[in-house]
Amino acid sequence: MSAAYCRAAPGHAFHGPYHDSEYGFPARDDRVLFERLVLEINQAGLSWLTILMKRQAFNEAFAGFDIDRVAEFGAGDRARLMADARIIRNRLKIDATIENARRLRDIRERHGSFADWLDAHHPLPKPAWVKLFGETFRFTGGEIVGEFLMSLGYLRGAHQDWCPVYQKILAVDPPWRRTEKPMFARREKPARPMRRSAKK
Repeated sequence: MSAAYCRAAPGHAFHGPYHDSEYGFPARDDRVLFERLVLEINQAGLSWLTILMKRQAFNEAFAGFDIDRVAEFGAGDRARLMADARIIRNRLKIDATIENARRLRDIRERHGSFADWLDAHHPLPKPAWVKLFGETFRFTGGEIVGEFLMSLGYLRGAHQDWCPVYQKILAVDPPWRRTEKPMFARREKPARPMRRSAKK
């Protein structure tokens, strides 16, 4: 995340609520995790603002991000989604969402939940996460995986250390901080700049 996002997002009708109360905060609800993965996949090649503005439409189109229901989507649902102008009508992204729901259903059978699967692999360096996601899901490149994990606290960098939200993130003890606590006793590492910008 760039410093510009922490400066510009607060007070914005769409970026503000996401920046202040979701971005970088851990989540355990599989619907929340699946939604975040779907939104990050759909953001590829587009602005994050576009995705946030279409968020409610995505929720309605994809059955409230119920993994089991989306996993059962068939040809009729694909046609319905391709005709829905409220969402991103990209066949590859739609097919990836349905296929990823099916794979998540299998993951939940083996691990209990999407969150437990993530925890079972944490911590990993980002390249290893990207490789794991590439082997497990569809349409999950490096930027998508990085933003997904950072948005849920598995990788650090969602907020600059001067951003007021940063202290709120530390208070909920995100996964990245739990693995870095010995380092925190010595010094705080600066957050690395990432791609998201509120200017789009």
